[in-house]
Parts: sequence; structure tokens; C-alpha cells
Amino acid sequence: MLKTIRYLIVLFLVAACNQESPFSRLIKESNTFDILISNGSVVDGTGSPPYAADLLVRADTIAFIGKVDTSLIDYKSLINANGKVISPGFIDTHAHGDPLFGGEMHNFISMGVTTIVLGQDGSHPNRTIDGKDFGLISWMDSLERKTPQLNVAMFAGHASIRRSAGVAYTDTPTEDQLNDMGDILYEAFENGCYGISTGLEYIGGMHAKEEELTYLAKIVGENGGIMMSHMRNEDNDQIEASIDELLSFGKYCSVHASHLKVVYGKGEDRANEILNKLIGAKNEGIKISADIYPYLASYTTIGILFPEWAKTQEQFDIVKASRKNELEEYLFNRVNLRNGPEATLMAGNQYAGKTLAQAADESNRTFVELLMEIGPRGGSGAYFIMEDSLMSALIAHPLTMICSDGSPTMRHPRGHGTFARVIERFVIEREQLSLSETIRKMTSLAATTVGIEKRGEVKPGNYADLLIFNPKDIKENATYLDPYQMASGFDHVIINGVEVISNGAIVTNRPGRLLRKNQ
Repeated sequence: MLKTIRYLIVLFLVAACNQESPFSRLIKESNTFDILISNGSVVDGTGSPPYAADLLVRADTIAFIGKVDTSLIDYKSLINANGKVISPGFIDTHAHGDPLFGGEMHNFISMGVTTIVLGQDGSHPNRTIDGKDFGLISWMDSLERKTPQLNVAMFAGHASIRRSAGVAYTDTPTEDQLNDMGDILYEAFENGCYGISTGLEYIGGMHAKEEELTYLAKIVGENGGIMMSHMRNEDNDQIEASIDELLSFGKYCSVHASHLKVVYGKGEDRANEILNKLIGAKNEGIKISADIYPYLASYTTIGILFPEWAKTQEQFDIVKASRKNELEEYLFNRVNLRNGPEATLMAGNQYAGKTLAQAADESNRTFVELLMEIGPRGGSGAYFIMEDSLMSALIAHPLTMICSDGSPTMRHPRGHGTFARVIERFVIEREQLSLSETIRKMTSLAATTVGIEKRGEVKPGNYADLLIFNPKDIKENATYLDPYQMASGFDHVIINGVEVISNGAIVTNRPGRLLRKNQ
């Protein structure tokens, strides 16, 4: 009996020794590769600890991860990653900008972003240029032909759908208009959109009632998509009601709280109250997720300071003539509630880079008089209305992923610095997050949430969206006064197997793709 056992063990060992390794099988097919990344520390995006490995890229795909015998292969390009991390490219779940008409997207690439999710806050591309209509579908087709600098995933915007269906700013669509909205959303899914976005604090979105949003949420659920929402009100005394509204649509589809924040809220305990609400819903079977940016100032149009009854230019002109004193009192109270005129940094007008208080003083007006002059369409601003311990607790929680809510032109550092800032501040300086967990929040969690396949994780067979960097070298650089400085420290950025940053310098390639859901 003992002899038989020994014999079986020997047979097993011989078979194991004769078994081909994955590397051997790979090079039998072909021993030629486009990129060899050697001696790196792989942080794969799953949250697992780093491990030492080489990596081979063939065409647009990760072909192999492990120990590479360089004597057995040919490769076109070598990247020595000794002392550096190899991670998936970051996925920005809430971004802005127009890669078709809006110029370069270097701001995203420089902070390690290889995929952006556009069509946010209820608005998707919809414009006419030289007599040609660029609605969402034609815009997507045109972008695909052009090939973007980085990967782009699209959402259909709720307010844009409303306008296309002729609903405009009226409160309730007719039955025919609602059916038209549904048809437009179905068409968006047929053409590869990942879901619908809402901007319930903005014109168009703010008028939508439960019946309308429920109807659309059911279509989103039928198509396996997700409803991403700039919720109706993010103020401390309204945030629970806004979350409840979002969760009510979670009965029909996956739901997502965009750029989660608690305006005027303070403290880690307050953050935990909000997080526990989301976790409780998740435990009850609702597919709820959230993203967040690492800044204490929001950014949007000056219209955020104006009441619902004076948001549009037409409304403002009427109110200014008939209810001027009432509007002035509202603006005075609203701005002071939002930490005063010193807490609003102007942008998009002649006062850019100055606080509302500074702009008012320099023009010899009160801040209310200045707002009455420029109106709700008179620019944008950064609003310092969040508190650090609360926002840090939200950022550190495993439920949340990272987004920039930024663009190439936005006068806010989040458009150029977000992902670098998270590494620099929360991993290196504060040690509040591990690098592995941080990368997970920027990659696989985002990919799984949105529904982006074969990205967000370093593994064979996935697309080669990759970063090579030393975490200690990562710098945000952008500031509120100089928001357009590029992030630095990402030595190599690879998108679909092509380097777009090489040795820290941007290379003029356009290897990005329009990503289409289920296509």
C-alpha cells in the first residue's frame, strides 16, 4: 500500500514538472509583443496587496503577467518599472468636456485617467454646427470615427431627453411626450449608452416628478443600465430626502449618487449617518453606489445661488421687474447661508479668480447688487461649502469611488488634479487609505458600477489601460488660483496598448475608444 502511494506521488510530480507554464503556452502561439513592462509592483485594481511581476502587452491587450524570460521573446518597447507601481488606468465616473468639439483632454490623462464617463448632470451633447445636427447618437458616431484621446463611456442626459421630446421647462410631460422620452432613452441604450443621468437641482431636471422619473427608471432597469443622479438637494437638512428619492428608483434599476456631499454638514458622525443610510439600502437589495471628489469647494453656475423662480433669464427678468426686493433678500440670505460672499470664487466672467466679496468691493457694489447685475446666467463659481472631516470620511469608505466632476476648461482644480490629489493626500500624507484600496476605488469599483467590461483590473485578456508610477512622486499641482496646472508623477500612461504619456511627457496619440455597452 505504501509503495502504491509513493508511486502515485512520483507520477503526480513528474506530470507537474512536464506541464507547460502559461508563459510557455503563450510564446508557442507567438513570441512577439508590443510592450514589455519589467520589474514592476502590480496593484491590480481589486484591492489585493501588490505583487512583483513583469507584464507583456500585445496589440491592445494584456497578454501575460508573471516572470518573463526575455531571451525567449521579441518586443518593440521596454518600460523598466523597477521601484514603481503598475496599475489599471483610472476610470472617472463623472466627468465633463467635449472630446469631439472641445479640444484636448490632457488634463485627464495627466492625472492617470484612461476612461471618462460623460453625459452627466442630466445633459448630453446636443448641438447644431454648420447646419448639421449633433444629437447624442450622431455625436457618438462622430466621436467614434474621430477616435478620442482616451476612452469615453456615455450616459443619456434626462434634461436633454426632455428638450428633445419638446417638454422644455414645463413641469409635467404629456403622455405622448413621456412616450417620446422613453423612445429616446431606448435608442440611447441601443446605441451603447450605459444609463441615464439626472440633474434634479438644475433647470429641466428640477421640474421632473416621481411618475416621470419612475417611468424612465424602469426603462433603465430593462436595459441593465444605471441611473446616475445629481440629487435634488445636497444641503445638510435636505440630503436624506434627496437620497430617499433616489433610492425609490432603485426598485427598478441600479442607482448612483453623483459627487456625494453634505453641504453645511460637519463631522465624521454626520458622514456615517449618510453612509449607513446607503449601506442599509444596499443590504435590502437596492443596487446603490456613489462617487465623490476630494475638494471642499463645489463648482457650478452662479444660478445655484438663485431661487427656482428666477433660474432662467426670462424668469430673472420678470422677477427683477416685479419682485426685486424679494429676490434681493433671498440672495442675501442664500449667500450668507453658504458661508458668505468670501466663500464663492468667481469664474466664467470678468471677475474670474476673485471671490464674490472681492468682486463686489472692487466694483463698489454690495454682493447682492453684483448678483442682480450679472443674473443667474452670469458665470460660474467654486463654492467653499463642505467640511474636511465629513468629506474625508466619505472618501475613505469602501462604498464610494472617485470622480473629478471636472473638465479641461473648468476653473476648479478638480479638473486637473483629482486623482493625483487622492493619492498624494489620502495615501502618502495622511495614510488614511492604502494604495491598493485607493486604486480599487479608482478602477475596478468604477468599472463594475458603470458596467464597463475588460477594464479596471490588471489581468490577462483585459484591455491594456495601464499606469506606471511611483506613488511618492504623484503631485496634484492645480490650485484654485491656478487651476489649469497638469498633475505630475505618472511616468507612463497606456491606453489600449498605446503610450499616451512616456517618461512623463504627453505623446500625441489618439488610441481612445468610444465604449458602447454590450457592444
